[in-house]
Amino acid sequence: MTSSLFNGLSRTVSHVACAISGGVDSAVAALILKSKGYQVTGIFMKNWDSLDENGECQADKDAEDAQYICKHLGISFQQVNFVKEYWHEVFSYLLKEYQAGFTPNPDILCNKYIKFDHFLQHALYTVGADALATGHYARLQEDQTDTTGKKVKLIKAIDLWKDQTFFLSQVKQESLQKVVFPVGDLTKSVVRQIALQAGLHKIVKKKESMGICFIGQRNFKEFIQEYVDPAPGNFISIEDAEVIGHHNGCFLYTIGQNAKIPGMDNKWFVVDKDPQTRTIYVAPSTSHPSLFTDSVITEPIHWINAMPAQLQQKEPFKCTFKFQHTDPPVDCMLTLNSDDSILISLVNPLRALTPGQFAVFYYGEQCLGGGRILRCGPSLYTLHKDDYHSGTWSIS
Repeated sequence: MTSSLFNGLSRTVSHVACAISGGVDSAVAALILKSKGYQVTGIFMKNWDSLDENGECQADKDAEDAQYICKHLGISFQQVNFVKEYWHEVFSYLLKEYQAGFTPNPDILCNKYIKFDHFLQHALYTVGADALATGHYARLQEDQTDTTGKKVKLIKAIDLWKDQTFFLSQVKQESLQKVVFPVGDLTKSVVRQIALQAGLHKIVKKKESMGICFIGQRNFKEFIQEYVDPAPGNFISIEDAEVIGHHNGCFLYTIGQNAKIPGMDNKWFVVDKDPQTRTIYVAPSTSHPSLFTDSVITEPIHWINAMPAQLQQKEPFKCTFKFQHTDPPVDCMLTLNSDDSILISLVNPLRALTPGQFAVFYYGEQCLGGGRILRCGPSLYTLHKDDYHSGTWSIS
């Protein structure tokens, strides 16, 4: 059968594998598919197997909830283990990034390498499904400019607060052609209402998972130090180059955060890191101009469809961008460099742009793709240092 869930794509689908995480979004995704008449196989994916500080494994709890959901909905249930793949293709990369002074995004990498690659292949070729569904808040539309009739566009969800296209920005076009997002046309409140009407009260009451999946309830600094050796260094003031404190490793800090320097009465904020000298540069204000920049360089971009024609023709391309999931997109201009990296020129400076994070681009509601931030341009402090110290300059 065909369904509007597949955005009018000309393909026949009868059996859909649905990723069941144990949460309400994937539960409702499976419920919608079943109500449309599809054969649905629920699959729980395990990527991590360590215990939290209470000796409990959240993955085991989630697996129990996933099995409960499938039994309640009357669909078959399976589990698949990608712990080894996650370790080698996501977590090992994260450790290397932290050691190099970057701040990576594990959710984007998990979607790219695990969920929409290994897991998708398992769903299609081991389970034998025609497509994979997940509980992501996102939509797909047929790409009318594609002559093959196969390509899709990644579109923001109806519920912009829950929109997860940011985390899907590195997924391959070939993978998206085999995926469906049943809750992308719904708001979170409607999803919860559907779940309650279906009798899934236990799942609706469940606390929504936040943060990095494999850390659970543990403190991040305590967790990461189990895998990365301490590398002590100095906190240095960006204004006068004075040492004002000491730290146990650049990997424990990210741009923009409160450094929480022992013995200091005032708050100091991380503005830059040099892992080679083990130096963390800090500023005495959360709105210090050293935290703001209006340009960024990224690695070559993963375009979900194709590079915009203007960039192909070596012309600037106007769109919007963000590097944090919860931030609204901001206006920018993209320029293609000779090495295929991208220069992002911002209309207005942004705070705490962070190397290692992903710059994700939008054109209206469409997510175009994104790339890893390599470095930032000069800060406003660098550009206006004399004015700042003379008291004649402000960010506004």
